[in-house]
Amino acid sequence: MKLTEAEVRHVADLASLRLTDEEVRRMSADLGAILTHIETLNELDTASVEPMTQVLYDAEETATLREDIERPGLGSETALANAPLAGGGYFKVPKVIER
Repeated sequence: MKLTEAEVRHVADLASLRLTDEEVRRMSADLGAILTHIETLNELDTASVEPMTQVLYDAEETATLREDIERPGLGSETALANAPLAGGGYFKVPKVIER
């Protein structure tokens, strides 16, 4: 499936990415190859394949990887100890949405 440069630029804009013209051309080819592969996978008949909930091993439907044990939380002071910027008991991050 061939993606146009306009479609790649639109997706990049949605992801707030700035791509050079060379990157747009490369992404158009790369994403097109990925979508072509997905189209090939969609041709497979999976009607007789049962859905899987746990792909790591055969187990009961409620299997988990470890026992779910309640543990005390970190607490704000410990969690924020190595934060580059914190205030009011929260992580402070730069504003990323300018639109």
